[in-house]
Amino acid sequence: MPRRGNVPKREVLPDPIYGSKLVTKLVNSVMLDGKKGVAQKVVYSAFDQIKDKTGKEPVEVFTQAMENIMPSLEVKARRVGGATYQVPIEIRPERRQTLALRWLVDFSRKRGEKTMAERLCAEIIDASNNTGAAVRRKEEMHRMAESNKAFAHYRW
Repeated sequence: MPRRGNVPKREVLPDPIYGSKLVTKLVNSVMLDGKKGVAQKVVYSAFDQIKDKTGKEPVEVFTQAMENIMPSLEVKARRVGGATYQVPIEIRPERRQTLALRWLVDFSRKRGEKTMAERLCAEIIDASNNTGAAVRRKEEMHRMAESNKAFAHYRW
């Protein structure tokens, strides 16, 4: 966090094939070591596989998956008088999207399929059907927030 003022958010350009900023953000989160071309190949081949498997438009399946993954509540640790409480707070839309993308890519990497494109494809399809590890993580986060609802008055 900077000491002076806030840093302006950089706008990402929409991706060349689907014209979606969300797809660009997915490519950027899949990317390792600055290899954007490799990341684009992975994402686009995953989208081709989604089109083959579901018969639907891949961007629609992806946005549905994102809606199912994005959390609305999270818990933050707050120290009050020597005790640490897990205080549930609402999440800003930008952070919701970032968390969802991070979980989608992380859990894709942990899957057992052979190539990253296959893993990403399977995780997106699972998430759009409300199953999969990323959806489980969101539900786990909501459960934590629900169980600590008693400490909501420590929010400030």
